[in-house]
Amino acid sequence: MTEAGSPPESATPVHIDTSKASIARVYDAFLGGKDNYEVDRQVFEGVKQAAPEAADLAWDNREFLIRTIRFLASQTDISQFLDCGSGLPTAENTHQVAQRLNPEARVVYVDNDPVVLAHGRALLEENEKTHFSPADIFQPRTILEDPVVNAHIDFSQPLALLQVGTLHHYVGERDPGDIMREYIEALPSGSFVVLSHFYDPRDDDYYTALANRMDERFTHSPMGSGKFRTEQQIRSMFSGLELVDPGLVRCCDWWPDGPRYKQEPEVSNCIVGAVGRKP
Repeated sequence: MTEAGSPPESATPVHIDTSKASIARVYDAFLGGKDNYEVDRQVFEGVKQAAPEAADLAWDNREFLIRTIRFLASQTDISQFLDCGSGLPTAENTHQVAQRLNPEARVVYVDNDPVVLAHGRALLEENEKTHFSPADIFQPRTILEDPVVNAHIDFSQPLALLQVGTLHHYVGERDPGDIMREYIEALPSGSFVVLSHFYDPRDDDYYTALANRMDERFTHSPMGSGKFRTEQQIRSMFSGLELVDPGLVRCCDWWPDGPRYKQEPEVSNCIVGAVGRKP
């Protein structure tokens, strides 16, 4: 269903190549989902050989996303969300968290994975304030000029841009910080950016070795990407933004739900995130 005057979301038949690993399907495998194939599970099993608790990377990332959306929907005036690299639908998606707190919140998901596109159509049919565009999130100009995005996101008003667990899968020549600068320059004042990324803690030899092992497993897997970057490299992705307290921290440390009684798994030291506000 599309709103009056809105361009139709893509209706191109979806072709799914089950011989190649998909970032979205591998992430689904990490979360224990069922929308994945043997080639995707091979990536998961390979990373588990380097870090048995590898699935906690995905859960830390997902729970970080949920907490940041709750914060934005309840503690700011943000009512429009541009979710880049949304991945496959799972429990507590961006639109569900945001619209539970603000029923008028609009969400546009962007992902060019064919399986995600197929599931995105189902989301469109179920919710008239949730839309989907099959575009390349590593091409900011394409996203910023996308007709579906512009039909439902008002760039004259503050919005939330989400790049949660995406840029560590970017393998192009352009610097990821430069990609984010182009996005941030297009955002109006008062907008927020939510970003998480695989992390190489260079000040700790043990966790750096762990990050390097996982990096190698991801990179040399059928998926071919999963870069663990340094704090300086990740901070460059927040250029021009004021970081919301507590700043750039482990995803599990960004306003966790309640006190922590259990020790965090070792892999939790290898994924960080932050929320930044554009002045």
